[in-house]
Amino acid sequence: MTDLLAGVAGPLGWAAILATFLLAGFVKGVIGLGLPTVAVGLLATMMTPAQAAALLVVPSFVTNIWQLLAGPRFGALLRRLWPMMAAIAAGTVASAGLIAGATGPGLGSALGFALVAYAAIGLAGLALRVPARAEPVLSPVVGLLTGLVTGATGVFVIPAVPYLQALNLGRDGLIQALGLSFTVSTVALAAGLAREGALPLAAGTASLVTLAPALLGMVAGQWLRGRVSASTFRRVFLVGLLLLGAHLALRPWL
Repeated sequence: MTDLLAGVAGPLGWAAILATFLLAGFVKGVIGLGLPTVAVGLLATMMTPAQAAALLVVPSFVTNIWQLLAGPRFGALLRRLWPMMAAIAAGTVASAGLIAGATGPGLGSALGFALVAYAAIGLAGLALRVPARAEPVLSPVVGLLTGLVTGATGVFVIPAVPYLQALNLGRDGLIQALGLSFTVSTVALAAGLAREGALPLAAGTASLVTLAPALLGMVAGQWLRGRVSASTFRRVFLVGLLLLGAHLALRPWL
């Protein structure tokens, strides 16, 4: 694990990493998404986005499988969304070299701009709707764009989340569709990083260590979901994400 986190690991470094995954899991437990967004965004202030993405693989995969299998419509969703999922996988694997090979501040800035864009769209409260006749064309395009952004930044949400929200899937269907999209993105990102030599065995071991706090945070978030307004929590989350993204985007010039 020392090679993966050279210059970062140590008692304080690991405390910060585990606290990050605890918070990221908590956010996901409350609103059904946000683990990779929060984790990669915060970890990018301490390490390269490629290192952050490698740490993300195990907790993201396990929590998204949990979310995916909890809903009742997996088969129907897969039949409807498979063109988007295939395009996400292709785009992510194809572009993973960007995050794996980045050495300067540019990728951190790109990650910051992606977070700002996602937070701004969420705070704007745009009620977009995609007509059924447009899905066969839009789904693979949105999937490919999501894959390219994922491979470049390690963040799975743009433009997949706004698009899935616009499909009028219902609450449970949306949560399950997000789990499907994030699972495909996680597996494809891991495959892309492995192809680029950026996912050594040590990365899997280090990522496994972050699973426990992520699951603990997710359970706590699910407990809180029924006791607070999810919409209020989501607004607070988006404002925090906006500030974090702005910090990452502007850090090279500060």
